[in-house]
Amino acid sequence: MFDSLSERLQGVFRTLRGEARLSEPVVEAALREIRMALLEADVNFKVVKAFVDRVRERAVGQDVLRSLTPAQQVVKIVRDELIALFGDAEGGLRPSKSSPQVVLLLGLQGAGKTTAAAKLAKWLVRQGRHPLLVSTDVRRPAAIEQLNVLGRQAGLRVFDPAGDLDPVSRATGALTDAKNLGFDLVIVDTAGRLHIDETLMQELTAIRDAVKPDNALYVADAMTGQDAIKSAGEFNRHVGVTGVVLTKLDGDARGGAALSVVAVVGVPIAFVGVGERLDDLEPFQADRLVSRLLGMGDVLSLIERAEQVVDRDEAVRLEQKLRGDDFTLEDFLAQLKTLRKMGPLEQVLGMLPGMGGLKQLGDARPDEAQLNGVEAIINSMTRAERRSFKLIDGSRRRRIATGSGTTVEDVNRLLRQFQQMRKMLKVVGGAGAGGGTRKRARQAMAMLKGRGLGA
Repeated sequence: MFDSLSERLQGVFRTLRGEARLSEPVVEAALREIRMALLEADVNFKVVKAFVDRVRERAVGQDVLRSLTPAQQVVKIVRDELIALFGDAEGGLRPSKSSPQVVLLLGLQGAGKTTAAAKLAKWLVRQGRHPLLVSTDVRRPAAIEQLNVLGRQAGLRVFDPAGDLDPVSRATGALTDAKNLGFDLVIVDTAGRLHIDETLMQELTAIRDAVKPDNALYVADAMTGQDAIKSAGEFNRHVGVTGVVLTKLDGDARGGAALSVVAVVGVPIAFVGVGERLDDLEPFQADRLVSRLLGMGDVLSLIERAEQVVDRDEAVRLEQKLRGDDFTLEDFLAQLKTLRKMGPLEQVLGMLPGMGGLKQLGDARPDEAQLNGVEAIINSMTRAERRSFKLIDGSRRRRIATGSGTTVEDVNRLLRQFQQMRKMLKVVGGAGAGGGTRKRARQAMAMLKGRGLGA
């Protein structure tokens, strides 16, 4: 979503790095570019004005103008001020001593409330919680069925009393059921409309008064831009909102809503939806989002994703295989599948420092279709071939290419790259096995640079 804004901001910083010293005209030119980038990204114009004024005030100070690394100082100022846009509130749910806690999801129709309810429940399960789901959208029977379907997919309990079409009764019934069955949290998925009306607000107010939610989260489709911010303000005024869930943050909209919501509405962002899977919901962390935006990567989020999909015993086994020079195509395929569980490859690589501008790579960008081809080639091999690539002679390569719908050249390329990777992994794996650590590390770096992969 932030690709265009990220590229513009990083372009401004590249220009500044070419300046030996900063002058006020140079700073003003950079601020004009930043202002235009933010406005084109659909950030609220009042927010942009206040942001640029704060950056200017700090960036034209004598300490920065005379600094030996002025560009780095300006980057730091912009980063600090972007983080300040989101306030100092941490993402996630507000802590509460209530038992069970109640989370009320609010929003317009089509914003993704029902899916967000299931995603939130899945996230809570990973935190060791025991959530119960309930839909109060009685005017749209498909909404109730949708929540039931998502609940079954994720192994979640959904409260759905047959024949009860009263929203307040369904919400209070779920609360009673949670107390009786030992659930520690109830997620109430409420009705929405295409626009805000008095009937909807009365219904939501009645549910709020009946269940007294600890968290009232407004679910906003990040692709609707400033309209989402305007609606969030109205819901906050009528019902009261404690936080915002921004869905579809992985989409291709301009993303300005995320940078405006805290300043305009006055409530923090609690969660962001970063993909279509039920696991693709994250507590909002301003510093991580801003680091990604400025091309600095987000290693912490990458580690957290890896921890969710990597089996510790399997990781230990893989390390032993690397040290024993026993890494096979079968292991490679397993690791490739693990990587893909972490999300789209371009999104995962974008979390690495310096890899934020992947779009600038053009045709060299990571391609999911290429990964599909790699999987198809390895799946077309026999078990013996996957375990010992040296068995794959010319006739076998032709058979593998035919079976995978690729060419012999594709198979040759994969085997060549796999052998190169084995050599690098052997060097890196051996670096932790005692003597010669520094020498092996230097050899690994030299090998990487020789293939155009190093710095």
